[in-house]
Amino acid sequence: MIDWRLRIIETPAEISAVEHLQRLIWPGNETEIVPVHMLVAAIHNGGLLVGAYREAEKPKIFDELIGFVFGFPGMYFTPDGPRPKHCSHLLGVHPDYRDKGLGFALKRAQWQMVRHQGLDRITWTYDPLVSRNAYLNIAKLGAVCNTYQREVYGEMRDHLNLGLPSDRFEVDWWVNTKRVEMRLSHRARRRLDLAHYFAAGAKIINPTKTKEGNWPHPMEGSLAIEDYEQDENETLLLVEIPADFMAIRAVKLELALEWRTHTRRLFEGLFERGYLVTDFVHLPGPHPRSFYVLSHGDSTL
Repeated sequence: MIDWRLRIIETPAEISAVEHLQRLIWPGNETEIVPVHMLVAAIHNGGLLVGAYREAEKPKIFDELIGFVFGFPGMYFTPDGPRPKHCSHLLGVHPDYRDKGLGFALKRAQWQMVRHQGLDRITWTYDPLVSRNAYLNIAKLGAVCNTYQREVYGEMRDHLNLGLPSDRFEVDWWVNTKRVEMRLSHRARRRLDLAHYFAAGAKIINPTKTKEGNWPHPMEGSLAIEDYEQDENETLLLVEIPADFMAIRAVKLELALEWRTHTRRLFEGLFERGYLVTDFVHLPGPHPRSFYVLSHGDSTL
């Protein structure tokens, strides 16, 4: 158990610690770091930077920054014209303090502050193959997604992204909805597992196969969604991704690229057919598995 607290970060001296923490979280290339002057400019113009600090054990020692979330005002376009939103650009947690609820707490603080700004939508991007992030963004926070973007950031050169196309989900976090309010309430939402979705008629459309080295491989033939015969009553689908994509990327880049191509075609095709990512299921254990839940039509509500 660690003692930590959240606070708004505003001064250049405080922001320099954010720059340093970025280097720990995304090592390998200085050009991928958002520098102090850009962070200062953003927060002086409506941006938000919130830090999580571990309280110092001894007097006269500064608290340690162990996580942060950063975003800024943006625009999106509707048939009735442009509307304001908040673009959440970075969420980072020190490697030694992950899986302790810091990411959820930082996003919850961001949610509260953006609501006070009078905005109703927050968007951000993340790699759809990273199950840790999918579980936080979709299952815990209640974001939804029907937008797949290819090569959002071009060629990235940090150690976590080097060698892979920078494809991303762009998620929508509708901050004033009951869905989001329930996910962020202090009463934990009942977690749905595969059995619940199977009972509701969902099916896995791309079950993986474990091959040499116990690595999960995409289904044979890399399913082309345009050939998928959709039942008109099929409102729930399950799309499987690797439970630990980063481990695959570290040792089998060719397989990681195969997963990128496979899921790119699937998600682009399903979004075109009107499906929306609404949940994420992770099954722990000696052979973990991870699944996106996609809903269609009225089931999205």
